[in-house]
Amino acid sequence: MQLHFDTNGLMPAIIQDAISGRILMLGWMNAESLQRTRDSGQVWFWSRSRQELWHKGATSGNVLRVRELRVDCDADCILVRAEPAGPTCHTGRASCFWQSPEGEIVDDAPSASFLDDLERIIQQRRVDAPEASYTARLFAKGRFKIAQKVGEEGLETAMAGVAQDDNRLTDEAADLLYHLLVLLNERGVPLRDVLERLASRHRQQVQTP
Repeated sequence: MQLHFDTNGLMPAIIQDAISGRILMLGWMNAESLQRTRDSGQVWFWSRSRQELWHKGATSGNVLRVRELRVDCDADCILVRAEPAGPTCHTGRASCFWQSPEGEIVDDAPSASFLDDLERIIQQRRVDAPEASYTARLFAKGRFKIAQKVGEEGLETAMAGVAQDDNRLTDEAADLLYHLLVLLNERGVPLRDVLERLASRHRQQVQTP
């Protein structure tokens, strides 16, 4: 494919967390930094301010390990799916996109999916404990009850998968995911840790001859 760099020989590169799907940063690549990225398996940029190649994380250790490269339909922008070794932003945050256009701090890392939003909502319900919240009441009942609900919802999901229609299966699967997130939160296990474990198992299977 013929890539289309701009008049300065550069192309924007969007960096996406390969595990969570969150957007981490935007950088610029020229032909040489792109080639180094492909050869090394770690992200390289062209620094427009310093006018030199830039190995992301070379000083801090927060490198970006490449999992996949894609280009857009016009071949003038690159998407890099990578696994970060640490915070991506120079401020120490996970993502560079943590503020609104008005300068207000929005979030450490933008949501990648509704599961991310739900994880945060569950945590907030646990902290605020509003009386009308089912989530807060569930936390108040303790770990055993939360785990019991995961077991019940797992069984109901399995039964729906065998003997009920797609709509019922969808409802039960949603209930199971919700209660699993509550259990993870109660134990202090982030959803990202689960996703990383799944990704690690996948890589091991792929690498097994």
